[in-house]
Amino acid sequence: MIFIISGPGGVGKGTVVTRLLDHVPDLGLSRSWTTRPRRPGEAEDAYVFVDRDRFDAHRRAGGFLEWNELPSNGQLYGTPVPGSDHPGDLLLEIELNGARQVKERHPDAVMIFVLPPSRQALEDRLRGRGDDEESVVRRLRLGAHEMDVGPGLADHVVVNDDVDQAAARVADIIRGRRDGRSRSGA
Repeated sequence: MIFIISGPGGVGKGTVVTRLLDHVPDLGLSRSWTTRPRRPGEAEDAYVFVDRDRFDAHRRAGGFLEWNELPSNGQLYGTPVPGSDHPGDLLLEIELNGARQVKERHPDAVMIFVLPPSRQALEDRLRGRGDDEESVVRRLRLGAHEMDVGPGLADHVVVNDDVDQAAARVADIIRGRRDGRSRSGA
C-alpha cells in the first residue's frame, strides 16, 4: 500500500514522518530526488541531491513515480519508482502536485494532507528555516493555494498543531487502513 504525506512547505511533514517511522513497523520511506541545494544544517540523506542533468536523465528513463518543478523555487523534485525488493508499505512525503500524480497512477494510494494550525504558524515555520525573503513569500503564496485545494483531494486531513499528536493521528490512519486491508483479504 502507498501512503502519501502531503501539505504546504514548512508545515512539518518531515518531522511528522520521522516520528511516524519510529512507531509504525513495515513502513519504508521513499527518499525523493531534488536539484535544490542542501539547506544549512539539513541532513545529507534528506534527499538525493543531484544536478539538473542527472535528474532529467533519470526522468527520461522513466525512473520517477512522480516529479515536478516547484514554482516557488524553480527546483525539480521527484519520487523514484520503488524497486521490487521494497518491503512493506511505502510512505511518500511529497508536495500536492506530486500527490495528485501518484493518486492518478495509484488510485488506492492513501493521501494524508497535513495542515498548519494557522497561516501565521506556517509563515513562522518558513521564516525559521533560513530561506531568503523572496523564497518565503513565494512559498507562502503557494502554500495558501495548497491549503485551499489539498484537503479536497486528500483521503484524510491532519492538523499539525503538536507534532507528536499529528504523528499519532497519521499512525492511527495507517493502522486503520492496514486493518481494513487485512479484513478484506487484500
